[in-house]
Amino acid sequence: MTFEEFVAARLGALVRYATVVAWDADLAEDIVQNVLVKAHARWGRIQRMEAPERYVQRMLVNEFLSWRRRAAARTVRVGDGMEGLVAPLPDPTGGYDERDAVMRLIGTLPPRQRAVIALRFYADLPVEEIADVLGCRASTVRTHLDRAMGALRVSLPHALTATGEVR
Repeated sequence: MTFEEFVAARLGALVRYATVVAWDADLAEDIVQNVLVKAHARWGRIQRMEAPERYVQRMLVNEFLSWRRRAAARTVRVGDGMEGLVAPLPDPTGGYDERDAVMRLIGTLPPRQRAVIALRFYADLPVEEIADVLGCRASTVRTHLDRAMGALRVSLPHALTATGEVR
């Protein structure tokens, strides 16, 4: 598969994936663009890999984490450009939007925890594959996942945790 064919087939999925990881649609597009420029230069080697898309996804996560380190003062704008990603469901009992609340809470997590949440629950990867994507041990991924879920449980309104919607 040529680089052009790969981009034509997978660009939309890569942008959605980066949007979930970065939690900012504009930043996600920038990250995807930077990664594709780097991937193009190495495509001869990448295309021979067993899973070239998985490698590009790893590049996206690494670029996001590097971007966050370079721009530590940047704030996360939750919701900007995210309208098409997940349609919010209103709470019929009081108009409180539970999904929006969860998205906002995830947006407050540290970048690595946010990346682990995205890889685990959006990309549906097992812990071992997340460790491979992030370039760390499985125990580190489990720690990030545990801390992220703990922070979400503490921050979520009592009604959410009582219904068991978030585990």
